[in-house]
Amino acid sequence: MTKREEYELKAEQLLTPIMEENNFELVDVEYVKEVGNWYLRAYIDKEGGITVDDCEVVSRRFSDLLDEKDFIPDAYILEVSSPGLGRQLKKDKDFKRSLGEEVEIKLYKAINKQKDFEGILTDFDQEKLIIEQADGTTMEFARADIAMVRLALDF
Repeated sequence: MTKREEYELKAEQLLTPIMEENNFELVDVEYVKEVGNWYLRAYIDKEGGITVDDCEVVSRRFSDLLDEKDFIPDAYILEVSSPGLGRQLKKDKDFKRSLGEEVEIKLYKAINKQKDFEGILTDFDQEKLIIEQADGTTMEFARADIAMVRLALDF
């Protein structure tokens, strides 16, 4: 386990009771370096959508716990926000919630000169995702071959 993964896991463990107390869902935690700064980001959601006040409540509690546990030696910026519309689907709970929804899949390597696919997510497991395309054909993708999956955005 990398340090980054360790920090994300510990952050998830600290956030879990805060999520349960407020009936929020912890969508994702990421510890990333961008433009020379480290960021610890928590993405939260709830039925009906998350508000700025919800983010503030979680941020204050989470910040206090982070200060108390002090397990990240680097200087970092804490951000708590909603997952947003274009968020990647990463975990089984993301895929479960998205069954029956239209998704966009981008592959690392092309299949028949195509890397981008779109369709209704019909099934998934630890190894693969299955979508039904608009023409009714079913496609199966190994999760290891997938660079990114997200809900399709229709405007």
